[in-house]
Amino acid sequence: MLVDYRVQQREYLLDISRALTAELNLDDLLQMVLSAATKMLVGQAGLIALRSLDGNFVIGASYGLPKPLVPYFQPLLADIPTDVERTHFAIPGLAEKLGQIVARLGLRLQQVVALPMAIGRNLIGVLYIFRAYGSRFTADDRQILASFADQAAIAVHNAQLYERISREKHRLDAILEYTADGVLILDAAYRVVVFNRALVGLIGWPAAEALGQSHDDVIPWAHLQTEMDMASAVRGGWPLPSARPLYVEGDLRRYHGGTVSVGITYAPLFDVEGHLVNVIGNVRDITRFREADEIKSTFVSVVSHELKTPVALIKGYADTLMREDARWDPDVMRDSLSVILEEADRLNSLIDNLLDASRLQASALPLEMDEVALDALAERVASRFRTQTERHEIVVTIPYELPIVVGDEGRIEQVLNNLISNAIKYSPEGGRIEVSGRGTPTDVIITVSDQGVGIPLEEQTRVFERFFRGTRERHQRTSGAGLGLYLAKAIVEAHNGRIWVESDVGAGSAFSFSIPRKSSHR
Repeated sequence: MLVDYRVQQREYLLDISRALTAELNLDDLLQMVLSAATKMLVGQAGLIALRSLDGNFVIGASYGLPKPLVPYFQPLLADIPTDVERTHFAIPGLAEKLGQIVARLGLRLQQVVALPMAIGRNLIGVLYIFRAYGSRFTADDRQILASFADQAAIAVHNAQLYERISREKHRLDAILEYTADGVLILDAAYRVVVFNRALVGLIGWPAAEALGQSHDDVIPWAHLQTEMDMASAVRGGWPLPSARPLYVEGDLRRYHGGTVSVGITYAPLFDVEGHLVNVIGNVRDITRFREADEIKSTFVSVVSHELKTPVALIKGYADTLMREDARWDPDVMRDSLSVILEEADRLNSLIDNLLDASRLQASALPLEMDEVALDALAERVASRFRTQTERHEIVVTIPYELPIVVGDEGRIEQVLNNLISNAIKYSPEGGRIEVSGRGTPTDVIITVSDQGVGIPLEEQTRVFERFFRGTRERHQRTSGAGLGLYLAKAIVEAHNGRIWVESDVGAGSAFSFSIPRKSSHR
């Protein structure tokens, strides 16, 4: 009989051990442990109390008790000792607490035994078994229960490890998926195993299609700026000592066409034996860095050119006027000083534009708002430009009843100055320049049109960019720093308006801007 009893115990423990190696489910395992332990000790009910992170105990599983009654057994979880030595483990007043509980609930449970569930000295929980008759639990009973307590401790410990690993995996997956940079992870054969959301947006490959693909298929270079790409670098094994990363930069072909400028840092991951396991690629969009470099180069080139010309003229005329061996008549002196003054004004205008561009970068372009009559302002600006050109007819066709706007008159004048100046500059053969205006229910629109060279369609979306100068200007070395339209756009938008251009090559251009109208008419 004793042999059968031991065999049954071994079978129970073997079933539990098999369950521990299968897919982990803590609730099922605790229930299995509790059911087997209760049956082996010929008990009628059982509980497993688990230790929480704050050190308190909560009921994690029950057997043979109606679920609504389980919370009433919580007092049994008080005063649990921290000493996990089974031979000395005892919960003070445990039998008395049970008596009070069953008397209140009308249950017939009379005996209770509790043993610690521990891994080493780490107390994980307590296993309780109840009997409905008066026979006390023996030392053998405690020995049997200890075996099940050990299995329960292993189950809880494994479940906690599994939960911790799962939580860390989900956290790592979320970090990889939602990080701002593209993340590409390759296996040892350089096939894609991770392809995050940012990378999908950057190069256009759908993640489901990219997974399992060869690195070279997913990362095709249109233009490479570094000496070699990863494909050529890793032939014959990882090329760099001490697992140093490899940096590659260039223009990458996107999935649906076009290119994007990226920098990729590849970092290898090796196992303990030094075999390559994964390659982790961090893909960063460097388009803005490239644009910043281009703007910097353009700035240096354009500004140096724009500064050089007036400085050379000022110096040349000043040197000429200072010659001691010459006597200049008043007309020559006046003409020479006029050139010096004109070029000094040109320098001053360039400096003002650069300062305004700097203020715009710092979001600190000041505005002094007041009522502005755009018809009178346009006529004043046009009159000033008429004295500067004989090849152009500058006319203002703005109706007198044009609504008043609220804005910074000096800044709006700066917009008109830039637009009319550009119309003159890009109409080298002369022609008519017209400043017209009209009102809408919400805005006042001013248009400056010319009969000049026009703007190619592909450049029309870029003419308002900082330092942008079109192909024609670069080839013909037209003066200008590429700041006028950039500043005009910023000023108009600061007034909650908008600016746009309509143009045909060889047929002139029309630049229009809108300013919200004042609610009342004059």
